[in-house]
Amino acid sequence: MKKFLSIVMVTILSLSYNNTFAQEEESSAPALSISGSADAYYRAVLSGGTNDASDGSSLAPSTSFANQTGFALGMANVILGLEGEKSGFVADLVFGPRGTDAVFGSTTASSSIVNQLYAYWNVSEAVTLTIGNFNTFLGYEVISPTANYNYSTSYMFSYGPFSHSGLKADITLGEASLMLAVLNPTDATDYNPTGDYFFGAQLGFGGAYLNTILGDDFYQVDLTAGWDLTDAIYLGVNATKAKDNFTGAALYVQNSFSDDFSLGIRGEYFKDEGVGAIALDENVIDLTLSANYSVGALTIIPEFRMDMLSYDGFVEDNDGWDLTDPDDPFLINPTLSKSLSSFTLAAVYAF
Repeated sequence: MKKFLSIVMVTILSLSYNNTFAQEEESSAPALSISGSADAYYRAVLSGGTNDASDGSSLAPSTSFANQTGFALGMANVILGLEGEKSGFVADLVFGPRGTDAVFGSTTASSSIVNQLYAYWNVSEAVTLTIGNFNTFLGYEVISPTANYNYSTSYMFSYGPFSHSGLKADITLGEASLMLAVLNPTDATDYNPTGDYFFGAQLGFGGAYLNTILGDDFYQVDLTAGWDLTDAIYLGVNATKAKDNFTGAALYVQNSFSDDFSLGIRGEYFKDEGVGAIALDENVIDLTLSANYSVGALTIIPEFRMDMLSYDGFVEDNDGWDLTDPDDPFLINPTLSKSLSSFTLAAVYAF
């Protein structure tokens, strides 16, 4: 009987040990994560343009996203990730107008919903290697509306790179960080169409990042920084120079009045030196006042924006199009304005 009880106890302990080991092994295995967002908005021109998309007047400033009138869609964003101790991957998929604009460099229907797709290897505690398609490291603003305070985007973001495909190394250097990358041409995310490669680098320290991308007869140098001045006040800075394209600078100031409500303003100066955002060698100042009101995972963003050109460039009114020559249509008797003001009400849900 004692022998029988001993066998039973050993069996129970063995099963318990094996089950505990299996649970520990299972809990240490990487788990699939799902996150993302959905956004929509209403936008109206207040002065300097029109809310009628058919009459040829200015509907919006020439920046990316949030540029339609009336009720409009942003995008649905679904991000799948698997983060292991040594390796992992991210598949970031986008659907809708904002997503389509973000991945404009895609060449096939299957890749036109891929915002990011990369795998990474934690070589050590200080070094991570990443290969694939990832959003740009230049600039202050990003594609996802969940990570921007203002709903509309800046000129510097709109005419800088959106994404890169390549190989990068992120290196921790004590309190500093260094990123080095070999990249396809900007926004050529599916493959390399020309055989040319770019070099990218980022040096970070104390909340500031110096970014650069270098290619054949091209460079862009970019400074991005952000600091909490007090518990309630935040200051962000972005300055950039892209050879033969543009020069710009912006300040972002936000004040939190409570856990759920804050106000922020973006002030941006942008000079066009060949990128085609506005007239060559002219400039524009963008002043954007936004509020963020949170209801759980939903953020409501009412926003007033004023774009002020250095020349008469917004079409405020006109007598329609002259289509006598279809290859060279022009507006009849346009009334031009230096400024365009608009109001946007956006809703962004993050999960």
